[in-house]
Amino acid sequence: MKRGTLFVIAAPSGAGKTSLVKALLASEPSLRLSVSHTTRKRRPTEEQAREYHFVSVPEFERLSSAGDFLEHARVFDNLYGTSRAFVEEQLSKGANVVLEIDWQGAQQVRRAMPDCVSIFILPPSRRALAERLARRATDTPEVIARRLAEAAADMSHYREFDYVLVNDDFARATEDLRRIIAGRGADLASDRPQLAALLAELLPAP
Repeated sequence: MKRGTLFVIAAPSGAGKTSLVKALLASEPSLRLSVSHTTRKRRPTEEQAREYHFVSVPEFERLSSAGDFLEHARVFDNLYGTSRAFVEEQLSKGANVVLEIDWQGAQQVRRAMPDCVSIFILPPSRRALAERLARRATDTPEVIARRLAEAAADMSHYREFDYVLVNDDFARATEDLRRIIAGRGADLASDRPQLAALLAELLPAP
């Protein structure tokens, strides 16, 4: 049986990664989503084992010490990790797996599984990113400001990924994601010159 492919999708907070992944999974039911473990507090709209496996800090540290995570990282004072066993089981069955994580986790996954396909999502502008973060009623103004300040640092890692897509038009971005999954996304390579103007606005001057 042909081994499945692991697709690693990352983005700065507020770029629309979660919404795009949900749309992708709805249109491609054969894909398997790897549900991460986290110590973050569960939001009212979230369910255990659907958005995340919500665990305590001691439980997370126990799993980490046992080597159960393919990757793990601290993001905004919370811990996140990916189940190694789940990903390996799905790939060995021939299923393609989608992993929605941050750039730090993506670095670890690429080291552990160099044959994975990595995708980074950018917002269409810095203003759009700020507006999207502000619409999140679950975050305080202080958290929003902090996320904005760290978004540029996150986005500076875009070249580490195989592909970059811009979430300007949601339908088009979803289709771009589907094309990458299908192996038809060569025009969305992370080093394409068409990204230069947008990146000049999103990233701080050196």
